[in-house]
Amino acid sequence: MPIPALRLVPLSFALLALFAACAVPARSRDTETASFASCGAARRVTCVVDGDTFWYRGTKIRIADINAPEVGHPSCPYEAELGAAATQRLIQLLNDGPFSLAVEGARTTDRYGRALRVVLRDGQSLGGRLEREGLAERWKGRRGNWCAAA
Repeated sequence: MPIPALRLVPLSFALLALFAACAVPARSRDTETASFASCGAARRVTCVVDGDTFWYRGTKIRIADINAPEVGHPSCPYEAELGAAATQRLIQLLNDGPFSLAVEGARTTDRYGRALRVVLRDGQSLGGRLEREGLAERWKGRRGNWCAAA
């Protein structure tokens, strides 16, 4: 049985409205913001420790998807240099605009009590960005040897 033409018009408008709603870009869920600097001797509330660890609103956060070179106890001058660059770059990335923090996997904290989070902006990992820039490596469950690459 054919559908009367008058019934198709409201249906076509409904489909057009649905399509238009889907075509609108979704709003970013990135709502976290702060002004970050390198951590110093003062009480740590919001600051960057190194390329994969920072304090945010009094919570110490370990970026879960990467490992960055150490700055506190580097194993060689190359690791110290790369660690300083990773730290400065993370400060810049965190200050570039709103971000979000996501839990990846079942663990929410590491053995040192740091919150394990992936830092995202527009759905993209900031840790992944550090990795692509050569300032971090993908987290493999243990620290890498930055001095072997020197």
